[in-house]
Amino acid sequence: MATVEMVMPKMGESIIEGTILTWLKSEGEAIEQDESVLEVATDKVDTEVPSSHAGVLKKILAKEGDVIAVGAPIAIIEVEGETEEKSESAASNNDKDIQKEELIAAAPAQTAALVAERPASNISDDRFYSPLVLSIAKEEGIDKAELATIPGTGKDGRVTKNDMLSYLKTRGSNPVSASTIASPKASPSISAGDEIIEMDRMRKMISERMVESKRISPHVTSFVEADVTNIVLWRNKVKDAYKQKEGEPITFTPFFIEAVAKAIQDFPMINISVDGDKIIKKKDINIGVAVALPSGNLIVPVIRKANELNLVGLSKKVNDLAARARARANKLSPDELSGGTYTISNVGSFGNVMGTPIIMQPQVAILAVGAITKKPAVVETPTGDVIAIRHKMFLSHSYDHRVVDGSLGGMFVKRVAEYLEAFDINTKL
Repeated sequence: MATVEMVMPKMGESIIEGTILTWLKSEGEAIEQDESVLEVATDKVDTEVPSSHAGVLKKILAKEGDVIAVGAPIAIIEVEGETEEKSESAASNNDKDIQKEELIAAAPAQTAALVAERPASNISDDRFYSPLVLSIAKEEGIDKAELATIPGTGKDGRVTKNDMLSYLKTRGSNPVSASTIASPKASPSISAGDEIIEMDRMRKMISERMVESKRISPHVTSFVEADVTNIVLWRNKVKDAYKQKEGEPITFTPFFIEAVAKAIQDFPMINISVDGDKIIKKKDINIGVAVALPSGNLIVPVIRKANELNLVGLSKKVNDLAARARARANKLSPDELSGGTYTISNVGSFGNVMGTPIIMQPQVAILAVGAITKKPAVVETPTGDVIAIRHKMFLSHSYDHRVVDGSLGGMFVKRVAEYLEAFDINTKL
């Protein structure tokens, strides 16, 4: 019998490593090609990884909790054949873990900065610390000297996320460094009956990204109220026929995406990102839509080239991404959660009339759409002004004031409102 190495697959353009969450198969079990054998977490999504070959899972090389570079071997599969073979990707990873210089070259700026700040270790001069471990250390105030004392259970004594979490549980009984004493973290008081809930991986990730975004971007928010009566009346008129024809509902989200895509074409300097002192003007209009998960966390799938889709196409794309995002085992790929150039957050789905959303880095703006409510309003008619019941909503536009001034931020959200208000009630499906 021959053996082949199964490697950590490439799961997206910007993904350079993944964390082993759970092995779905045990050593000695028969597996089919493309059968899911483990769950892997990246900084964007948790996903199941299928087997690259059919055969028997002979040996598991990466333990649960280990952070493994893309292309590194994670298991050995016994297959039919006489000669032993190796994967091309694994051959370049047989020495030690990926080198610091290689990781910096392949990583985004934030990860590269973390790796460049790799602490010295007294246990092993060449012990590698993953960006996730360094992030936990930074958050918990663990300095270089203290980090070096933490025993690692990973390959070559590497410290894993589980090692860090285990250490933190008993850290109170360990001596702390002078630097930790000098700058203690503020801790809330805990009373009898209080429940302590550990953040899950996604909640920690969201927390870090939101704090980082507020640190990077000076946020300013502009508000506009839009009259969406035509959209509400048209949707009420066609929603039953649409569901019968397409087999799925039509929500208000596609209307918001369509209006935003049109407004971006009018104001392309909203569709940018910042790299140091350079502004990158994006060609494609890729709109992210925040989706609430059953866990209470948020995930933001991206609709690529949204300006090229009509209302029906946008509706189908929104429904598909939202359904797969909310599935028990998240069915979205990392690429479907990356590459966004602008984001929409529907706070109205929670009954909120407006919000002040935080920008998704490296984007420079985000729109919160509030609940649609009936209001008395003054309406101009050929015979004079009248008071009528209208369907209205607030649009809250948060933008990065480093590169988006108030005039641009305000004109953009006003243009979105104008496109919503101008919707033709005679539109055909």
